[in-house]
Amino acid sequence: MTQSPRLVGPGFYWQDFSAGNRYRTLARTITEADIIAFVGVTGMTEVLFTDQTFGEGVAARGRVAPAALTYTLIEGIQCQTLIQATGLALLEVDKKVLAPVAAGDTVHAIVDVLEVRQTSKGNRAVVKTRNDIVNQNGETVITYTAKRLVAGR
Repeated sequence: MTQSPRLVGPGFYWQDFSAGNRYRTLARTITEADIIAFVGVTGMTEVLFTDQTFGEGVAARGRVAPAALTYTLIEGIQCQTLIQATGLALLEVDKKVLAPVAAGDTVHAIVDVLEVRQTSKGNRAVVKTRNDIVNQNGETVITYTAKRLVAGR
């Protein structure tokens, strides 16, 4: 008797989320290479990101990372884990940048589920989360709420 292999990797379906749930993502250290590649691919050639001496007054720890890089790295971690193959659309984001992030900083996110609202069409729901991006010192550097359309079982 041959058994089908169990699929690994799918994220949570909307039925797996409940308001009040809290998750901690894996961490990611932001490197010089991450910053240079992101600046190059996006065209964000702002001197703050390209001239390490210019950013010394902002983040004495090294080259400053664009907030968009930090946010998208956390979104990538969530895509790989919480919503892999179940996330249908990112509908809305409201973001505040609270502190600089520099090369060598390690960030993770604390994800709080605020609301789960099933839609009237199809087996899907809008899941609203608050996402606090925290550095290696326990400081929240970015906070944002996101509304996502998530598939059901």
